Amino acid sequence: MRGRGAVIVLVIGAAAGAGWAMFVGAPKWFRPQAVTPAGTVTATPAPPQRKITATLYFISVDGLSLQGVQQEVPFGEPVVEQARLIVEAQLGEAPKPLAAAVPAGTRLRALFLSDRGDAFVDLSREATSRHTGGALAELFTIYALVDALTVNLPAITRVQILVDGKERDTLAGHVDLRHPLQKNLRWVGPLSGSDKPAVETPQIDPRGRT
Repeated sequence: MRGRGAVIVLVIGAAAGAGWAMFVGAPKWFRPQAVTPAGTVTATPAPPQRKITATLYFISVDGLSLQGVQQEVPFGEPVVEQARLIVEAQLGEAPKPLAAAVPAGTRLRALFLSDRGDAFVDLSREATSRHTGGALAELFTIYALVDALTVNLPAITRVQILVDGKERDTLAGHVDLRHPLQKNLRWVGPLSGSDKPAVETPQIDPRGRT
């Protein structure tokens, strides 16, 4: 009987040990894996967007020149996509205390790039309907766009501005827009602010030539 009792005690002890291992000891060695509920998608952080530093052009505090400002804009490929992103940045708000060279509300409708390096920038009608007029203001509007593309993108050598999908003789009555225009930094002042006028007011003949 004593032998049988000893066996029973051993069996009970073994069972108790197994139970302790399952409910107490096991969590020390085994960790349950998290289970994602059906239909749940785990969000993956989006990689940071690549950017480039571009020179954009806005009207100086004294109103007598364009001032180049370096800003970060999204990176785009191919060149026509990068051109679109630069123009859209140029159409945005000007950093204070500078003023925008393009009338507020102007949108980019389309942008095309020819094999010869000519960019055709199609602006919405606000580019003309909301323009303040004046020869200098018109020059600022046009060359803010022309220089933003030609300075930042060597593949673009000339820019022609369209409005509402059509060619125009002028934007506000002074500068000839019937042909693509080359880079012209005559009206661009220094990158840093200055209290002195950066350029002289240009003289323009009726054909839009300066």
